[in-house]
Amino acid sequence: MGEVRHEAVVNAPRERVFEYINDYQNVPEYMFGVHKFTPTTDVTSGLGSIFETVIKIGPKDLKSTVECVEWTENEVIRLESTSGFGANTSWGFADGDEPGTTKLSVQFNYVLPGGLTGKVLGGVMGPFVDQAVKHTESKVKAAVEG
Repeated sequence: MGEVRHEAVVNAPRERVFEYINDYQNVPEYMFGVHKFTPTTDVTSGLGSIFETVIKIGPKDLKSTVECVEWTENEVIRLESTSGFGANTSWGFADGDEPGTTKLSVQFNYVLPGGLTGKVLGGVMGPFVDQAVKHTESKVKAAVEG
């Protein structure tokens, strides 16, 4: 299992940052490699919301179904994979040290498939994750700061 953790300070109030991250329609914009993030339930936010997702990593499209298993407004969003590519994501939101800023933390855990596909993905995962973290931080900041 791989794990990536990242923290950033965003120059925007916590409520604005949470609202942007929480809106499923924004996910393909800020999450590098995500081409599809579509709700499969009438609930599109919070506990019990379920999404079909497609992530392009190198030459491979990985499909996954994720469910929101923890959600506290302006504090935490946690998604767990229920089928397909094993990827779990946790977002944490806290007031920053300066007024009007947000401490944003993200943790991404993943399990690569076995066989040849897993070996190929293992070789591209490191560079992909580095690029994904930089992309996500810059996109979130661009969307909410200002």
